[in-house]
Amino acid sequence: MSKSGNNAASYAIIGFGSIGKALAKAFARKGIKVSVATTRDPKSFAPAAAAIGPGIIPTTLAEAVKADVLFLAVRFESHPDVAKALPSWQGKTIVDVTNAYGVPPEKLGGLPSGKVVAQAFTGGKVVKGFNHLVAAILDQDPAVHGGRRVVFMASDDEGAATEIGALAEKLGFAPIQLGGLSEGGLLVQARGNSWGQLIFKDLVKFD
Repeated sequence: MSKSGNNAASYAIIGFGSIGKALAKAFARKGIKVSVATTRDPKSFAPAAAAIGPGIIPTTLAEAVKADVLFLAVRFESHPDVAKALPSWQGKTIVDVTNAYGVPPEKLGGLPSGKVVAQAFTGGKVVKGFNHLVAAILDQDPAVHGGRRVVFMASDDEGAATEIGALAEKLGFAPIQLGGLSEGGLLVQARGNSWGQLIFKDLVKFD
């Protein structure tokens, strides 16, 4: 469901390691408010959030999951714990920023990691995105030499992919849609000890 006008979508980042912080910086650059949560007490990372910007709101996991759009920036192994925070993720869009590097393919049941995450978040719309860049690159301003840094998106829900693509543009990135989780998702996922073809490709789009 797209929201417009005053009824703007609300955003949260789950996980506040290097990737979570890099995402928070992207929101802060554009003055877009975002909640950040971990399993820890928000007081413990409040100074780090404040250092990024006033619109970065430290909160609890229980509060953060009320947002419309959630960036899953935790270790891949931790995603089932986050998924337990709500009985149903109906009406929510989850941006899967995890990488299952080092997770044996048999543990994923032969599925792309994005599909595994989608199964955990019952009822939610999952978009694999923002995961192909290392934190140090994601951390930088996406405006590069007059172009915009590319972020790849893969989703089985076209509406959700479009919604996150529009958000990526608002954040200053150039989104490129790769199709469904089974096709496009494979290009931007890590599985076992192998990387998809597009992982770590730091590309810039010139309009």
